[in-house]
Amino acid sequence: LLPFTDTRELQLLHFWLFLGIYLAALLGNGLIITTIAWDQHLHTPMYFFLLNLAFLDLGSISTIVPKTMANSLWDNRVIFYAGCATQLFLFVFLASAEFYLLTVMSYDRYVAICKPLHYGTLLGSRACVHMAAAAWATGFLYSLLHTANTFSLPLCKGNALGQFFCEIPQILKLSCSFSYLRELGLIVVSACLGCTCFVFIVVSYVQILRAVLRIPSEQGRHKAFSTCLPHLAVVSLFLSTAMFAYLKPPSISSPSLDLVVSVLYSVVPPAVNPLIYSMRNQELKDALRKLLRYSLLRVYKVCVMSLRLL
Repeated sequence: LLPFTDTRELQLLHFWLFLGIYLAALLGNGLIITTIAWDQHLHTPMYFFLLNLAFLDLGSISTIVPKTMANSLWDNRVIFYAGCATQLFLFVFLASAEFYLLTVMSYDRYVAICKPLHYGTLLGSRACVHMAAAAWATGFLYSLLHTANTFSLPLCKGNALGQFFCEIPQILKLSCSFSYLRELGLIVVSACLGCTCFVFIVVSYVQILRAVLRIPSEQGRHKAFSTCLPHLAVVSLFLSTAMFAYLKPPSISSPSLDLVVSVLYSVVPPAVNPLIYSMRNQELKDALRKLLRYSLLRVYKVCVMSLRLL
């Protein structure tokens, strides 16, 4: 794997920086999962999808960051072949499932704002479970096809990847002659599927914007926007960083830039998504305060009981 730096001091700095990002992602997503599961008022379609998103974020960042932290701490660059295949499969699975889930979440916001009277019918508990399961299953099949196809290619151009984690384009660079054309065909099909989801998200938000602008009261418009802006910000962050990583022109490509861009699309979103969703979501913030007060009260009671026993 490609190291961030060869300087020992900077390697340790990279370890502590990634440790901070990883702990922030664990804390933020863990609090969202715990709060939504604990508070009955948050058992709605929007928060059900947000719960799934938090699980996907936790999984995707855990697939990459611990390995690169260990490499920096122990000054090691090696990843085993099976470990590389597993890392590639898990990351593609979780990242693609997150993209499909974000598409489903845009439909949730569209129905909530444009067709509020049909919200309970179109997004009942069974429909929500089916849509979330479809996002997970599609990501799994997508990743399985890519991983099986990528690692069936003969690799004859060394064993050094130009990335700090196992990534399909970097593995294809090691393949022989034209044996990578199968994978390129699969990537084209995947791009068409991704474009379809992207167009669906854009059309949904165009309809949402038109519906919000027709709301007569300013308070109503503000409430509608407050439920949509976090999702729109997460989608924008996810898509902009991923598209720049894979569609940037080769003329501006360099190992250092590729490392920075890959961090932006693989490590940063899972860490900042909880912050984006909690900043403008008053319901989630109120539920989180209740959970913290309840937890502190429980800890206080346990401490008092322990002191009495002593």
